[in-house]
Amino acid sequence: MKTLSPVTASLTLILLLSSACAASDPSPITSPPPTKAEPTRIPQPTEGPGASVRLTILYDNTTEDPRLAVEWGFSALVEYKGHTVIFDTGLDGPSLLGNMEVLGVNPEVIEAVVLSHEHGDHTGGLQDLLATGIQPEIYIPAAMASMVTQEQREQYTIIEVLDPVEILPGMFSTGEFSGSVPEQGLVVETPAGIVVITGCAHPGIVRMVQRASEIVNGEIALVIGGFHLSGYNPGYIDTIIADFRSMGVKQVAPTHCTGEQQIAQIAEAYGEDYIPGGAGRVIVIGELVR
Repeated sequence: MKTLSPVTASLTLILLLSSACAASDPSPITSPPPTKAEPTRIPQPTEGPGASVRLTILYDNTTEDPRLAVEWGFSALVEYKGHTVIFDTGLDGPSLLGNMEVLGVNPEVIEAVVLSHEHGDHTGGLQDLLATGIQPEIYIPAAMASMVTQEQREQYTIIEVLDPVEILPGMFSTGEFSGSVPEQGLVVETPAGIVVITGCAHPGIVRMVQRASEIVNGEIALVIGGFHLSGYNPGYIDTIIADFRSMGVKQVAPTHCTGEQQIAQIAEAYGEDYIPGGAGRVIVIGELVR
C-alpha cells in the first residue's frame, strides 16, 4: 500500500487558512481499496425520498492505485442529482488536481466547494483548484469568515455557514459546530437513507451524525470520512460503535484521521458493512440519476 507521513510544512492558501491538523497515527488502513477505482455498489431499495449518490475519494492518506498521489488530508467528490460538489480539497493542490486527472474528474463540473474546517489538510488544494478558472460557490464555517479578504469576496461567492443550510435540494450542510475547531459536515438524502460526510469530526463523530439525522429524517445509510479517533483506546471505540448501532448507522467508511488501529476495530465490528477508504475509492449508492 502506498502511504505518506503527515506533512507539517505550512502553505500559503487562498483563504489564509491555518496549518494542517496534527495526526498522532497517520498509518495506512489495514483493509485497502481496490487497485482500480471500481465502484463499491451497496444494495439499496429502489423507492424512497431523495436521489442516488456517487462518492469518489480524491485525496487520502492511502491508496492502492500507484497512479494516485498520497498525502495527509482528505477530499471527496459528491455527484448527486446531476450536480457535482467537492467536499474539502486536501493538503496539496498539484496532488489533488493530479488525482482528479487520473480519475477523469474535470474541475469544470464542480459547482460548489464545501470546506469542513480551517485546517490546511482539508483546504490546501483550494487555491490551485480555483486557479483552473472555475467559479463555484464556496461554503465555509462562519468561524472562518475573518480569514476571507474583501478581494476574495468580490471574486468568489463565499457562503458563511452557521446554521444548517440546503446546498442543493436534498444536500445539506450540518451547520457549524462550535468548539476549539469549528466544523461542518455534509448530509445527502438517498433512497436508502442519509449519507453523512465528515472531514475530521473534531466536534465528535457521534455528535455530527446525530445532527445529520435531525436535519434529514430516515435511516443512516453511510458515514464516511475522518472520524478523528486516532489515539483513543479500544473501550472508547466500542462506545462509538455502540452509539452508531443505536442510531441505526448501516455502513461505515472511516478514513484519514480515524487511526489505523481504530479503523481495524470498527472494520471488525461492522464486518461486510465496513467500506475501506483510500484515494480512488468509489462508492455508488443505487443507480445514478443524471
